[in-house]
Amino acid sequence: MRTAQTGEEAVTQTGEPVEAPPSRRPLVLCALAGFVVGSSVLGLLWGLSGVHAGALEDAKAACEALDRVGDIPDTTQSSTPTLAQGLSTERLHRMTAARELAAAAAAVNGAYQPLADHIDGVSRMVFSLHFNDISGQRHLVEAQELCARV
Repeated sequence: MRTAQTGEEAVTQTGEPVEAPPSRRPLVLCALAGFVVGSSVLGLLWGLSGVHAGALEDAKAACEALDRVGDIPDTTQSSTPTLAQGLSTERLHRMTAARELAAAAAAVNGAYQPLADHIDGVSRMVFSLHFNDISGQRHLVEAQELCARV
């Protein structure tokens, strides 16, 4: 090791050269690598944990909105197919909300796609005012069954 002022090597009192302390570079590099890896794993876990939770919340909210639509008339047993009276504006807004929330849940997590498809079928029946649509009534029953499992 050289002294700063004279540029000569440092020596002990016995005349042997003093060894330089070990470099801290490997320790600093290992600490930095550990920090980067740990931060990456933590960020990845945090990012992935919220994705499916949001889909579940959206699916539950879609089911609640569908439930709040209330009773949807079933005129499939009627001998003459006629247009039924429409639902109130509030109920139509809830039906729209149920459809959009179910679609949002399905976009994030494909497991909710059947729920989104059935609620979409119900909404098409409701907005067309054809409550005698057998397919629409089947979609309503399936959507209610899926909502019971969410």
